[in-house]
Amino acid sequence: MTTENLKSAELLADELLTTLNQLSNDDAIDLGLLTLKFARERQLPIAFEVHRSGRILFRAALAGSTPDNERWLAGKARVVANFHHSTLYERVRHEENGSDFYTATGLSAELFAAHGGGVPLAIRGTGVIGALIVSGLPQVEDHAFAIEMVSRYLAGERA
Repeated sequence: MTTENLKSAELLADELLTTLNQLSNDDAIDLGLLTLKFARERQLPIAFEVHRSGRILFRAALAGSTPDNERWLAGKARVVANFHHSTLYERVRHEENGSDFYTATGLSAELFAAHGGGVPLAIRGTGVIGALIVSGLPQVEDHAFAIEMVSRYLAGERA
């Protein structure tokens, strides 16, 4: 699936559905363990991280992921940290406006990755304090997997 069928309003709605009531260090690790469980079960060739308050609290690189995924994770994390929205939302929002993320923001593609897979972790009443970042699948699938994992975590699933 390409980004041309996506709408920024729908991607923004995804973010609202994944707003948490709290996110302690232990919660972030539990989200990482849940993500690891499903990634292993599905044999996904991904690397992923869970960030909270500027720290990486969980990181995994599964079979089939590559060292290049580390660069993608860092770039996606910078986009979420700077804009407090998903990386796919930022990409699609700029495409809808007839531009691209890099031209519109002046940011470097070497340091920022406006490609799907970075999802903000926001706390109700507080705002964004972290992110779940996924790399290794096509960008729309990276995004969908990250949203699914946060949704499952919110529904009470644990590893």
